[in-house]
This record gives sequence, structure tokens and C-alpha cells, in this order.
Amino acid sequence: MQIHFLRHVTFIVSIDNLKLLVDPMLSPAQAMEPIANAGNQLRIPLVELPLTEAELRTTLQGIDAVLVTHTHRDHWDAAAQALLPKDLPVLCQPEDQVVIGHVGFSSVLPVQQEIVWRGLHIDRTGGHHGSGELGRKMGPVSGFVLKGEHAPSLYIAGDTIWCQEVEQALTQFVPDVVVLYTGAATYTTGGGPITMNDDDVCRVCRALPSAQVIAVHLETVNHCRLTRAALRERIVAEGLTKQVLIPDDGEVLTF
Repeated sequence: MQIHFLRHVTFIVSIDNLKLLVDPMLSPAQAMEPIANAGNQLRIPLVELPLTEAELRTTLQGIDAVLVTHTHRDHWDAAAQALLPKDLPVLCQPEDQVVIGHVGFSSVLPVQQEIVWRGLHIDRTGGHHGSGELGRKMGPVSGFVLKGEHAPSLYIAGDTIWCQEVEQALTQFVPDVVVLYTGAATYTTGGGPITMNDDDVCRVCRALPSAQVIAVHLETVNHCRLTRAALRERIVAEGLTKQVLIPDDGEVLTF
């Protein structure tokens, strides 16, 4: 299995000769309005993709499907909707099937609980995009577990904080590799983080010490408070440097 991490939560995972593009946000830097109530007015994405426009188009030609954990614009933006072929299969949570279909995609595959797509086993998991009333307002989100015939298993937790559903997924599937959407995204209006903070990353590591953890969702959207440097410092302090990878934009990871 290979993960080509692009930016934020956008990456290409290669499993058993299949290539899935996960949570594509393909806009150029500063193309979108800031996230509101973030304490700043920085337009997003904060950084460019690590690909030229030509390289991006070539890369997209090799994609077999898209996996969208949920349709917030930092996971499924207008640029992705315009650039991706409309007949490309899009795997998603059931709540997003109509939304994705409405923008012209003709092969939308909702995952109710589990499906097998071209030999790839895909299970959908739950999560909480924040706590309390804020978490409910953020809407439904999902994670996904991917298991090929010859590759390590991969759990993409999605936009969630540490919660019972995440703990259950780790216990049920015992994934080899776990991608965590971190950044401690927070609003000035309160309600606590809506994505994992450094405490949550440590909880995941302690819950499944055998897993290789990859921390993403960092330094790309204006309401993400946790930086790579701060997370790395915490990981070092906790003695988890071998378990947690914090990839740079454009980095390729092989398992």
C-alpha cells in the first residue's frame, strides 16, 4: 500500500493496483473564502498543492475512484467537482449521495455499512465532528476502513474527535494503518475542537499500539490551531515518534 499525501486531507491511496483519491480539495491557494469565526480572515487553502496544474491533471487521469468522507468544502471543493471526470466512481456516506449526484457525478456509490468494490473491502465507521450541539450542527461524518487482498488494512477516521465510534473501529477492525484528521479545528464561538487535537492522537496510539498512525489535516485551513511542530513536540514527549508520522505536503509513504 502506498499513500501519496498531497495537502490537508487530500491523498491518493494505492491498494492492490487500485488508486483512490481521498477527500479532494484541489483549489489553488487562497481561492476560497475563510472559514468563518476562526479568529482570522486568511483565505483557504493556506498553501498550494505540491503539484503543477499539468502534474495534477496527469495524476487525476490515473485515479480509479474518489472517496469522500463528507462534503464540507475542505474535503470536496468546487475545483475537485470541476476537474474530476463525471463518470468516475465516488464512494461516500449515504447522506451525501444526492449532493454529489446533483453536481453531475453519475456513479455515486453510497456505503451503508460495507461494500466490496473491485475486490476492495470497504467498511464505513462513525464519528463525531465535534461535541455537543456544535457536533450536531456540523452534520454527519464518516470514516472508512479499506482492506485489499494483499495490502495492510487502512482506517481513515475522517473529521472526528476521539469518541466511542473511533474506539469501536479500532477494536473491531484492528487496522494496520490509521489516518487521523487532526489540526484541532476550532471556532471562536466556542464548543471545543471539531477535529482531533494532540490528546486525541495520543489516545488513538494508546488504544492500538500496533497501528502506524498518520496525522494530517494540518496547516491548510484557517481554523486549524494545531501545527505540525506542536504535534511533533507532543509526540516526542509521549515517546510515540515511531508510531506517528506527520507527512509533509507531497510526501509518499509506503507500507
